[in-house]
Amino acid sequence: MLNIDSLQNGIVIDHIKAGASMTIYDLLELGKLDCCVAIIKNARSAKYGKKDIIKIDGDIDVNLDILGFLDPNITVGIIRDGKLVEKKKLVLPKKLKNVIKCRNPRCITSIEEGIDHIFVLGENQRYRCAYCEQEYSPKSGKRR
Repeated sequence: MLNIDSLQNGIVIDHIKAGASMTIYDLLELGKLDCCVAIIKNARSAKYGKKDIIKIDGDIDVNLDILGFLDPNITVGIIRDGKLVEKKKLVLPKKLKNVIKCRNPRCITSIEEGIDHIFVLGENQRYRCAYCEQEYSPKSGKRR
């Protein structure tokens, strides 16, 4: 089994659906960080069979809304002095800003540049564009 050193201070994003770590890496813009980031793909998991893990060596803020939108089963562990001090469970965020784009060609976000793409979670647990009410569909929707 591959051995990755433990963190002294940082963040562990765990229980990522196998194969989804690079999407998270891109959406969280982890490539712009000036610290060590380890991506572990297809790690063994008793609960999921296989999973991905991202370890970030440094004190940064992670956008929990993006992670909650992608998969609310992801957990975020905060490590201080080599110990897990907090484990955050995620939920579907009530509002998403610039995570997904509206696909309605008549929406103001399609016509005007520079307008934030805002989606709001409805009672049916689906996201709708805050401007035109277009429902987000993973098949037709597009991430940033």
